[in-house]
Amino acid sequence: MSSPATVIRKHHEDLDLKSSPKKRARARRFELVLIAATVVSVLVLAWLLFDILADGAGRLNLDLLTEYTSRRPEDTGIRAGITGTLSLMVLVGLIAFPVGVAAALYLEEFAAENRFTRLVEANINNLAGVPSVVYGLLGFGIFAQIFGGIPGFGRSLLTGALTLSLLVLPVIIVASRESLRAVPQDLRNGGLALGATPIQVAFTITLPAAMSGVLTGTILALSRAIGETAPILVAGAVFSRRADNVPWAFGDNYSALPIQIYDFVKRPQPEFQIEVSAAGIIVLMVLLLGMNSIAIFLRNKYSKDS
Repeated sequence: MSSPATVIRKHHEDLDLKSSPKKRARARRFELVLIAATVVSVLVLAWLLFDILADGAGRLNLDLLTEYTSRRPEDTGIRAGITGTLSLMVLVGLIAFPVGVAAALYLEEFAAENRFTRLVEANINNLAGVPSVVYGLLGFGIFAQIFGGIPGFGRSLLTGALTLSLLVLPVIIVASRESLRAVPQDLRNGGLALGATPIQVAFTITLPAAMSGVLTGTILALSRAIGETAPILVAGAVFSRRADNVPWAFGDNYSALPIQIYDFVKRPQPEFQIEVSAAGIIVLMVLLLGMNSIAIFLRNKYSKDS
């Protein structure tokens, strides 16, 4: 008796024999177009990376990471941008992760199938594609203007963190729902058959089984937020700051690496525009690669555990 793989292979071979030479030629041309587009994209990316490394590698040193912004290119650093970016990511993770996972868990496990739920789901999917500057305007209007008189709000680190949390929440919710949906229904049924309540099943069986995809989606969403300039620029980030940010200093002014890179590029000195800005981009890319590596590690770890 033939195996399923053999049957499928024979079926595809029969389809190839039945297809006309014209269709095969069209498919081949389309394949070549896709390969060419991929090669061009990779070459452009490689050229950009090489150009940035060539411009900024000579400026990478310990002083760049430990000094504050200066008027002189040789003395300037990105310390305030690094501490501000790390503080933003800590706060965004603490705010967006529990809210996003709770929303995904409710929509996937407990929400009734009705018109209101479908409306909420459609809006969440649409919000994932809204331009980031819109979230910046929303954050500025709500957290900096309406709540500006409340201690901790205004043009502060908390306002920037809340604005970026709004930006990544739809992505976290969508990714978490997909991970929860991938958990086999038999696991839920088994927990219910053993006497567990739906809430116990959700938190002790479904969510741990989906944690690999949930954490991966969250870290990738944070990786998107770490490179955003427009939202926090509109929401009140400063270009230069000669002080460190820590995650619990909610009411402080703050800067971030993308903001500092933008500030370097618009300065008149060529050293700022080329060398210092390229070095800042390299540091930002290292942070992004580090976060993506953590996402891959967590995905593999939880995949093995499950």
